[in-house]
Amino acid sequence: MKYKIEKNTVQETLIIPLYARKMCSELFPDLYRDETSARLIDKIDYDFTKVAQKSESFMQKFGFLEVGVRQNDLAFEVRDYLKTHPNASVVNLGCGLDNTGRHCDNGICKIYNLDFPDVIAVRNELLPAGEREKNIPCDLNNTEWFEKIDASDGAVFFASGVFYYFRYEQVKSLVYAMAKAFPSCRLVFDSAGKTAVSMIAKTWIKQAKIKDVNAFFYVSDAEKELSDRDNNINVSSKGYMLGYTDLKDESVSAFFRLLAKFGDNVIIIF
Repeated sequence: MKYKIEKNTVQETLIIPLYARKMCSELFPDLYRDETSARLIDKIDYDFTKVAQKSESFMQKFGFLEVGVRQNDLAFEVRDYLKTHPNASVVNLGCGLDNTGRHCDNGICKIYNLDFPDVIAVRNELLPAGEREKNIPCDLNNTEWFEKIDASDGAVFFASGVFYYFRYEQVKSLVYAMAKAFPSCRLVFDSAGKTAVSMIAKTWIKQAKIKDVNAFFYVSDAEKELSDRDNNINVSSKGYMLGYTDLKDESVSAFFRLLAKFGDNVIIIF
């Protein structure tokens, strides 16, 4: 039996990033591998026709590359934190059907996957929690979920493609609350400048009925805008296309590397 996902539902938003991870694995296997994505797509009852048609375009293939590289970057930061905090909690904020927590599992860490209840309902069917793992339904902006995270041995939080859909003040409030509740922990997420966020918004602005794109989260200078020593927030950032890899692989064209150089977004590390 396949799990049916209806059109125009919150659950449908899981499809595009899942398909992108699958395609990146097929197009750039030496750079990114996510066998889980292909397995999950085979278990989903959904018409992928339109998504597949769009996947043939040049820029869509670059988009697949972006998604895979971003996941690699976040996984690097998670594994780096686990080197010094092996028993820590690994917390995927806005997890969707992403399996990065398990990909980074060192055998003793704790893994938490957080998302809206409708999303977690799908995840529980397709990716039920394993050993040392919990799938938690919640609204990230309602900080009651803090109480469900065991950070006694440290915690590394990461959010992939999530904060673009939050208002600036929501991100700021959430980050400040996390810094207070989880001192000495690490938060990693991707962000972009105003122009890039405006382009992203065009794909969902009508459905979300958003009128003021300027209110949504973007950064121009992450370290300058987000650092706050009074609130125990220290920030560093790297370009997420070339900050962790030079992309010098035969599967990546010279033009794609040029696009990466001029259009690099950033990974933010708290």
